[in-house]
Amino acid sequence: MIAILGGLGASICFAVSALCSAAASRRIGASSTLSWVMTIGLVFVVPGILIAGTGQLTAGRTALLVICGLTNIFGLLVEYVAFRRGGKIGVITPIASTEGAIATVIAVIAGLELSLRTAVLLLVVTVGVILATAHPDPPDGSNHATEVRSALLALPAAVMFGINLYVTARVGREVPVVWVLLPGRLLGTVLLTVPLAASRRLRPPGSAWPFVLATALAEVLGIASYTLGARHQLAVAAVIASQFAAVAAIGAYFLFDERLTRLQLVGLVVVAIGVGLLAAEGT
Repeated sequence: MIAILGGLGASICFAVSALCSAAASRRIGASSTLSWVMTIGLVFVVPGILIAGTGQLTAGRTALLVICGLTNIFGLLVEYVAFRRGGKIGVITPIASTEGAIATVIAVIAGLELSLRTAVLLLVVTVGVILATAHPDPPDGSNHATEVRSALLALPAAVMFGINLYVTARVGREVPVVWVLLPGRLLGTVLLTVPLAASRRLRPPGSAWPFVLATALAEVLGIASYTLGARHQLAVAAVIASQFAAVAAIGAYFLFDERLTRLQLVGLVVVAIGVGLLAAEGT
């Protein structure tokens, strides 16, 4: 049950992050958005690091934490670039949400054992996510090229996110959650914020400030929630977390008046049934 709750919490937070980062990226650009998100997130995390200390760090764990940070940064940067170039949330997030399936495949290759029932239920949830994020807009020749480019950009983002979910789950069992949060925010500040500020290319948030702040907070809470859930069952937490695309579709319906198709509604029902059965199984 903890794995499911952790995944659900992460999916909600990642959906908020996707919606708000798309709005911010279109206002101040992908690099500036990510810079502010990571630097603000670092401010949130530092107090926890000071309390946790460095006693549980080893060379191997530090290497895994660096991988967590780099995959988080590059995955988000590619996703933000896709948003900046006019890509629709309904096109980008479904592809990015395959992160859960990618993480599960990596885990199985690495030796994770799943019962047949759990594997089938995870497949049901994955299919539901795909249906729930089916693009609601009719084909439009005028923006077809833009959507193709956005989809292609979302592919490497999905791979980075999938690797990140797997590595985060591994190292998250061995160190305090706050240490899992640090690398992305620290490396993002050092590799992006500092160079952009030094070259005077870091754009101030301005009207994007609420979206940047919400994204920074959602990323921190989402990763923390997923890490706690993945400590109990990596595959379940990863696949449930990938529902963020479905949650984003619901959010876009209420916030941006994007309509939901019957196929999307069927997908949401399938997801709910799959999650309910997983919860009943006690995983």
